[in-house]
Amino acid sequence: MKLLFFIMFIASSLFGGFFADETNATKKEILENKRLCKIFKAKAEKYKLNMRDDDLAKATLVSYEHRAALFCSKSKNISKETH
Repeated sequence: MKLLFFIMFIASSLFGGFFADETNATKKEILENKRLCKIFKAKAEKYKLNMRDDDLAKATLVSYEHRAALFCSKSKNISKETH
């Protein structure tokens, strides 16, 4: 009987925090995606102010806008899945 309680205690200790770690990881991912979204939106806006008129500058702007859209959509999609 003691052995059964001991095994149940060990099993609950090992697996008890498993789901909490997953939600913490999801929250951290959401926060990181929101942070990166904000950074790339700001980079794109700042870049537009001083942008040259050539293909490389246009490609750089498209890259910033693409990454902003990517991280913004990830943060919104993950938020919807968790709620």
